[in-house]
Amino acid sequence: MRILIELPSWLGDSVMTTPAIENLVIFFKNPDISLLGSVTSIEIFRNHPNVTKLYILDKNYVNLYKTIREIGEVDIFISFRGSFRSKIAKFFVLSKSKYQFDKNVFVNGHQVEKYNNFLNHSLQINTNVSNLKVHVKNKNKIINKKKLLGINPGASYGSSKRWYPKEFARVAIDLSNQYDIIIFGGNEEKSMAEDIEKYLIKKGVYNYQNLASKTSISELISKIEDLDLFITGDSGPMHLAAAFQVPTIAIFGPTNDKETSQWMNKQNVIVKKNLECQPCMKRTCPLKHHNCMKKIQAKDILVEVQKFN
Repeated sequence: MRILIELPSWLGDSVMTTPAIENLVIFFKNPDISLLGSVTSIEIFRNHPNVTKLYILDKNYVNLYKTIREIGEVDIFISFRGSFRSKIAKFFVLSKSKYQFDKNVFVNGHQVEKYNNFLNHSLQINTNVSNLKVHVKNKNKIINKKKLLGINPGASYGSSKRWYPKEFARVAIDLSNQYDIIIFGGNEEKSMAEDIEKYLIKKGVYNYQNLASKTSISELISKIEDLDLFITGDSGPMHLAAAFQVPTIAIFGPTNDKETSQWMNKQNVIVKKNLECQPCMKRTCPLKHHNCMKKIQAKDILVEVQKFN
Protein backbone atom coordinates (compact mmCIF):
# COMPACT_ATOMS: atom_id res chain seq x y z
CA MET A 1 0.00 0.00 0.00
CA ARG A 2 1.49 3.32 -1.12
CA ILE A 3 -0.02 6.51 0.31
CA LEU A 4 0.76 10.13 -0.59
CA ILE A 5 -0.10 12.69 2.09
CA GLU A 6 -0.11 16.45 1.61
CA LEU A 7 0.59 18.18 4.92
CA PRO A 8 -0.57 21.58 6.18
CA SER A 9 2.00 24.32 5.68
CA TRP A 10 2.26 25.40 9.32
CA LEU A 11 4.30 23.63 11.97
CA GLY A 12 1.49 23.39 14.54
CA ASP A 13 -1.12 22.17 12.07
CA SER A 14 1.25 19.46 10.86
CA VAL A 15 1.80 18.25 14.42
CA MET A 16 -1.98 18.15 14.85
CA THR A 17 -2.31 15.73 11.92
CA THR A 18 -0.13 13.14 13.66
CA PRO A 19 -2.92 11.21 15.45
CA ALA A 20 -4.78 10.83 12.14
CA ILE A 21 -1.62 9.69 10.36
CA GLU A 22 -0.84 7.18 13.13
CA ASN A 23 -4.38 5.81 12.74
CA LEU A 24 -3.74 5.52 9.00
CA VAL A 25 -0.57 3.52 9.66
CA ILE A 26 -2.40 1.14 12.00
CA PHE A 27 -5.41 0.67 9.71
CA PHE A 28 -3.36 -0.12 6.59
CA LYS A 29 -0.83 -2.19 8.55
CA ASN A 30 2.36 -0.23 7.96
CA PRO A 31 1.90 1.36 4.53
CA ASP A 32 4.62 3.08 2.52
CA ILE A 33 4.04 6.83 2.99
CA SER A 34 5.31 9.70 0.87
CA LEU A 35 4.82 13.26 2.10
CA LEU A 36 4.27 16.47 0.19
CA GLY A 37 4.60 19.66 2.23
CA SER A 38 6.48 22.81 3.16
CA VAL A 39 10.11 22.73 4.32
CA THR A 40 8.80 23.18 7.86
CA SER A 41 6.01 20.61 7.88
CA ILE A 42 7.88 17.67 6.39
CA GLU A 43 10.62 17.93 9.04
CA ILE A 44 8.08 16.81 11.65
CA PHE A 45 7.98 13.40 9.96
CA ARG A 46 11.61 12.94 8.94
CA ASN A 47 12.12 10.14 11.48
CA HIS A 48 8.74 8.46 11.02
CA PRO A 49 9.35 4.74 10.34
CA ASN A 50 6.68 4.55 7.61
CA VAL A 51 7.72 7.67 5.72
CA THR A 52 10.03 6.78 2.86
CA LYS A 53 9.95 9.92 0.69
CA LEU A 54 9.69 13.65 1.44
CA TYR A 55 8.78 16.14 -1.27
CA ILE A 56 8.81 19.91 -0.82
CA LEU A 57 5.66 21.60 -2.07
CA ASP A 58 6.73 24.15 -4.67
CA LYS A 59 4.62 27.29 -5.20
CA ASN A 60 5.51 27.24 -8.88
CA TYR A 61 2.83 25.22 -10.69
CA VAL A 62 5.24 23.84 -13.27
CA ASN A 63 7.55 22.54 -10.57
CA LEU A 64 4.56 21.22 -8.63
CA TYR A 65 3.47 19.24 -11.68
CA LYS A 66 6.99 17.86 -12.15
CA THR A 67 7.14 16.78 -8.51
CA ILE A 68 3.81 14.98 -8.69
CA ARG A 69 4.86 13.22 -11.87
CA GLU A 70 8.09 12.19 -10.11
CA ILE A 71 6.05 10.71 -7.27
CA GLY A 72 4.10 8.56 -9.72
CA GLU A 73 1.01 6.50 -9.06
CA VAL A 74 -0.16 5.93 -5.50
CA ASP A 75 -2.97 3.87 -4.00
CA ILE A 76 -4.38 6.74 -1.94
CA PHE A 77 -3.87 10.50 -1.91
CA ILE A 78 -4.87 12.37 1.26
CA SER A 79 -4.54 16.13 1.52
CA PHE A 80 -4.90 17.96 4.82
CA ARG A 81 -5.01 21.27 2.91
CA GLY A 82 -7.89 22.86 1.03
CA SER A 83 -6.14 25.63 -0.90
CA PHE A 84 -6.47 26.19 -4.63
CA ARG A 85 -2.90 25.00 -5.16
CA SER A 86 -3.73 21.81 -3.27
CA LYS A 87 -6.72 21.25 -5.53
CA ILE A 88 -4.40 21.57 -8.52
CA ALA A 89 -2.06 19.05 -6.90
CA LYS A 90 -4.97 16.68 -6.31
CA PHE A 91 -5.97 16.94 -9.97
CA PHE A 92 -2.52 15.91 -11.16
CA VAL A 93 -1.92 13.12 -8.63
CA LEU A 94 -2.15 9.65 -10.20
CA SER A 95 -4.54 7.78 -7.92
CA LYS A 96 -8.02 6.33 -8.03
CA SER A 97 -8.64 7.35 -4.42
CA LYS A 98 -8.19 11.04 -3.63
CA TYR A 99 -9.43 12.88 -0.53
CA GLN A 100 -9.07 16.53 0.44
CA PHE A 101 -9.78 18.28 3.73
CA ASP A 102 -12.50 20.94 3.62
CA LYS A 103 -12.61 23.31 6.60
CA ASN A 104 -16.19 24.22 5.73
CA VAL A 105 -17.28 20.61 6.23
CA PHE A 106 -15.28 19.71 9.32
CA VAL A 107 -16.13 22.62 11.58
CA ASN A 108 -16.74 21.22 15.06
CA GLY A 109 -14.24 20.29 17.75
CA HIS A 110 -10.51 20.60 18.17
CA GLN A 111 -8.39 20.78 15.02
CA VAL A 112 -6.92 17.37 15.87
CA GLU A 113 -10.44 15.93 15.89
CA LYS A 114 -11.31 17.67 12.63
CA TYR A 115 -8.34 16.07 10.88
CA ASN A 116 -9.18 12.63 12.26
CA ASN A 117 -12.88 13.00 11.40
CA PHE A 118 -11.85 13.88 7.85
CA LEU A 119 -9.78 10.70 7.67
CA ASN A 120 -12.61 8.56 9.06
CA HIS A 121 -15.14 10.08 6.69
CA SER A 122 -12.89 9.71 3.66
CA LEU A 123 -11.95 6.07 4.24
CA GLN A 124 -15.23 5.04 5.89
CA ILE A 125 -13.43 3.85 9.02
CA ASN A 126 -13.94 4.49 12.72
CA THR A 127 -10.75 5.41 14.57
CA ASN A 128 -10.34 7.28 17.84
CA VAL A 129 -7.96 10.16 18.37
CA SER A 130 -4.91 9.50 20.54
CA ASN A 131 -1.96 11.65 21.60
CA LEU A 132 0.15 13.75 19.28
CA LYS A 133 3.15 11.76 18.07
CA VAL A 134 6.47 13.10 16.81
CA HIS A 135 9.08 10.41 16.11
CA VAL A 136 12.63 11.30 17.11
CA LYS A 137 15.99 9.64 16.97
CA ASN A 138 17.22 8.04 20.15
CA LYS A 139 19.54 10.36 22.01
CA ASN A 140 21.20 10.67 25.37
CA LYS A 141 19.24 12.85 27.78
CA ILE A 142 21.15 16.01 28.66
CA ILE A 143 21.48 16.34 32.41
CA ASN A 144 21.45 19.96 33.60
CA LYS A 145 22.26 21.24 37.06
CA LYS A 146 19.05 23.22 36.86
CA LYS A 147 15.80 22.40 35.16
CA LEU A 148 15.19 23.92 31.72
CA LEU A 149 12.62 26.63 31.04
CA GLY A 150 11.69 27.44 27.46
CA ILE A 151 10.01 30.73 26.56
CA ASN A 152 8.53 31.29 23.14
CA PRO A 153 7.38 34.86 22.42
CA GLY A 154 6.49 34.34 18.79
CA ALA A 155 3.42 33.20 16.86
CA SER A 156 3.30 32.98 13.09
CA TYR A 157 -0.38 33.87 12.71
CA GLY A 158 0.10 37.56 13.49
CA SER A 159 0.98 40.21 16.06
CA SER A 160 -2.34 39.83 17.89
CA LYS A 161 -1.23 36.41 19.22
CA ARG A 162 1.99 37.75 20.73
CA TRP A 163 2.46 38.52 24.39
CA TYR A 164 5.00 41.19 25.32
CA PRO A 165 8.79 40.71 25.62
CA LYS A 166 8.96 42.63 28.91
CA GLU A 167 6.38 40.33 30.51
CA PHE A 168 8.14 37.20 29.23
CA ALA A 169 11.36 38.61 30.68
CA ARG A 170 9.75 39.26 34.06
CA VAL A 171 8.67 35.63 34.23
CA ALA A 172 12.10 34.39 33.21
CA ILE A 173 13.87 36.65 35.73
CA ASP A 174 11.65 35.40 38.55
CA LEU A 175 12.32 31.76 37.65
CA SER A 176 16.02 32.09 36.82
CA ASN A 177 17.12 30.73 40.20
CA GLN A 178 15.21 27.50 39.52
CA TYR A 179 15.68 27.13 35.77
CA ASP A 180 18.19 27.69 33.02
CA ILE A 181 16.40 29.54 30.25
CA ILE A 182 16.10 29.00 26.50
CA ILE A 183 14.53 31.70 24.32
CA PHE A 184 12.94 30.28 21.17
CA GLY A 185 11.74 31.97 18.00
CA GLY A 186 12.06 32.18 14.26
CA ASN A 187 13.49 34.95 12.12
CA GLU A 188 10.44 37.14 12.72
CA GLU A 189 10.85 36.87 16.48
CA LYS A 190 14.56 37.73 16.54
CA SER A 191 14.00 41.32 17.71
CA MET A 192 11.53 40.20 20.40
CA ALA A 193 14.04 37.66 21.67
CA GLU A 194 16.76 40.31 21.74
CA ASP A 195 14.49 42.58 23.79
CA ILE A 196 13.94 39.75 26.29
CA GLU A 197 17.70 39.19 26.41
CA LYS A 198 18.31 42.89 27.20
CA TYR A 199 15.86 42.76 30.12
CA LEU A 200 17.57 39.64 31.48
CA ILE A 201 21.04 41.18 31.29
CA LYS A 202 19.79 44.38 32.92
CA LYS A 203 18.65 42.30 35.90
CA GLY A 204 21.89 40.31 36.05
CA VAL A 205 20.46 37.09 34.63
CA TYR A 206 22.97 35.27 32.43
CA ASN A 207 21.92 31.60 32.62
CA TYR A 208 20.07 31.73 29.31
CA GLN A 209 20.48 30.88 25.64
CA ASN A 210 18.90 32.98 22.92
CA LEU A 211 18.17 30.50 20.12
CA ALA A 212 15.76 32.68 18.15
CA SER A 213 16.41 32.21 14.41
CA LYS A 214 19.29 29.83 15.24
CA THR A 215 17.62 26.40 15.18
CA SER A 216 16.49 24.11 12.41
CA ILE A 217 13.15 22.34 12.89
CA SER A 218 14.92 19.15 13.94
CA GLU A 219 16.99 21.09 16.49
CA LEU A 220 13.85 22.84 17.74
CA ILE A 221 12.18 19.46 18.26
CA SER A 222 15.19 18.17 20.19
CA LYS A 223 15.41 21.26 22.41
CA ILE A 224 11.71 21.28 23.26
CA GLU A 225 11.79 17.58 24.10
CA ASP A 226 14.39 18.36 26.81
CA LEU A 227 12.38 21.11 28.54
CA ASP A 228 11.01 20.87 32.08
CA LEU A 229 8.65 23.83 31.60
CA PHE A 230 7.47 25.76 28.54
CA ILE A 231 5.80 29.18 28.45
CA THR A 232 4.42 30.08 25.05
CA GLY A 233 1.72 31.68 23.00
CA ASP A 234 -0.57 29.74 20.67
CA SER A 235 2.12 28.51 18.30
CA GLY A 236 3.68 25.58 16.50
CA PRO A 237 6.25 24.92 19.25
CA MET A 238 3.34 24.75 21.72
CA HIS A 239 2.04 21.68 19.87
CA LEU A 240 5.50 20.12 19.79
CA ALA A 241 5.63 20.49 23.57
CA ALA A 242 2.27 18.70 23.82
CA ALA A 243 3.64 15.79 21.78
CA PHE A 244 6.36 15.34 24.42
CA GLN A 245 4.06 16.03 27.39
CA VAL A 246 6.19 19.01 28.46
CA PRO A 247 4.51 20.99 31.29
CA THR A 248 3.22 24.04 29.46
CA ILE A 249 1.60 27.37 30.17
CA ALA A 250 -0.07 28.53 26.98
CA ILE A 251 -1.11 32.18 26.60
CA PHE A 252 -4.21 32.69 24.44
CA GLY A 253 -5.54 35.97 23.09
CA PRO A 254 -7.42 36.24 19.78
CA THR A 255 -7.50 32.54 18.88
CA ASN A 256 -9.89 29.82 19.99
CA ASP A 257 -8.37 27.52 22.59
CA LYS A 258 -11.24 25.06 22.03
CA GLU A 259 -9.77 24.43 18.58
CA THR A 260 -6.02 24.92 18.84
CA SER A 261 -4.97 24.40 22.47
CA GLN A 262 -2.55 21.64 23.39
CA TRP A 263 -4.07 18.27 22.63
CA MET A 264 -4.04 15.72 25.46
CA ASN A 265 -1.15 17.25 27.38
CA LYS A 266 -1.79 16.22 30.97
CA GLN A 267 0.33 19.11 32.26
CA ASN A 268 -1.16 22.02 30.39
CA VAL A 269 -2.56 25.33 31.66
CA ILE A 270 -4.25 27.95 29.48
CA VAL A 271 -4.00 31.59 30.50
CA LYS A 272 -6.54 33.95 28.94
CA LYS A 273 -8.75 36.84 30.03
CA ASN A 274 -12.12 35.74 28.60
CA LEU A 275 -13.00 39.17 27.21
CA GLU A 276 -16.17 39.73 25.22
CA CYS A 277 -14.13 40.28 22.06
CA GLN A 278 -12.39 36.91 22.37
CA PRO A 279 -11.79 35.01 20.18
CA CYS A 280 -11.75 37.50 17.30
CA MET A 281 -9.44 35.31 15.15
CA LYS A 282 -7.80 38.42 13.66
CA ARG A 283 -4.11 38.81 12.85
CA THR A 284 -4.07 42.31 14.34
CA CYS A 285 -6.40 43.67 17.01
CA PRO A 286 -9.47 45.13 15.22
CA LEU A 287 -10.31 47.26 18.29
CA LYS A 288 -6.75 48.66 18.48
CA HIS A 289 -6.38 47.99 22.23
CA HIS A 290 -4.98 44.41 22.27
CA ASN A 291 -6.45 43.93 25.75
CA CYS A 292 -6.59 40.14 25.40
CA MET A 293 -2.79 40.18 25.72
CA LYS A 294 -2.20 43.51 27.42
CA LYS A 295 -4.24 42.53 30.49
CA ILE A 296 -2.17 39.37 31.06
CA GLN A 297 0.70 40.09 33.42
CA ALA A 298 3.78 38.16 34.50
CA LYS A 299 2.20 37.47 37.89
CA ASP A 300 -0.65 35.61 36.18
CA ILE A 301 1.87 33.22 34.67
CA LEU A 302 3.90 32.82 37.85
CA VAL A 303 0.79 31.79 39.78
CA GLU A 304 0.25 28.98 37.28
CA VAL A 305 3.91 27.89 37.47
CA GLN A 306 3.36 27.03 41.12
CA LYS A 307 0.86 24.35 40.09
CA PHE A 308 3.65 22.38 38.43
CA ASN A 309 5.95 22.48 41.48
